[in-house]
Amino acid sequence: MIQTGVRSLNVDEFIEQYGDQDQYELIDGEVVDLEPTGLHEQVIAFLARKFNVEIDRLDLPYTIPHRCLIRVSNTTAFRPDLIVLDQTQLVHEPLWRQQPVITSNAAIKLVTEVVSTNWQNDYARKVEDYALLGVPEYWIVDYLGLGGREYIGNPKQPTVTICQLVKDMYERRSLHRGDVLVSSTFPEFRLESDRVFAAGEG
Repeated sequence: MIQTGVRSLNVDEFIEQYGDQDQYELIDGEVVDLEPTGLHEQVIAFLARKFNVEIDRLDLPYTIPHRCLIRVSNTTAFRPDLIVLDQTQLVHEPLWRQQPVITSNAAIKLVTEVVSTNWQNDYARKVEDYALLGVPEYWIVDYLGLGGREYIGNPKQPTVTICQLVKDMYERRSLHRGDVLVSSTFPEFRLESDRVFAAGEG
């Protein structure tokens, strides 16, 4: 994780300066470089394709935008690796027509973060903030097994953690090789974890 700025920014200033640059997000006023790799992008593309197939199959009014910010406070805006939005609820988003910025949980169906070197944010900070925002389903896809042992076990191994919101906290399920991923957003969805992990292989 690289902090690129010295002066603390608010979200409006961040959007003005970095809104069109996909590799940055804002955490507590600090601009953070997400440091994506090609393999990281492969995993995101694979999951987006699988979710889009299910959206088309069920003819759901959902969309997966290429670029999106989630404003969680005046000084924090996350740029999720993948977000599924209910298009019918985007009328409740005051900024959406002008900018791809989400300010509430109204349209959010599912958020996925693919873990890279900034794994602490995905497993701790974002879990808390997404739960407080009311994001109903949050996937943490750790295809390299980078996360701390308290999150992915010992020995460390590739893991998908699926978080389901219950009241205002997440219930977490950790899945490893040989497991099948299921989603409350897409009740008939089934995906072998090994295929997700394989998408991140060079």
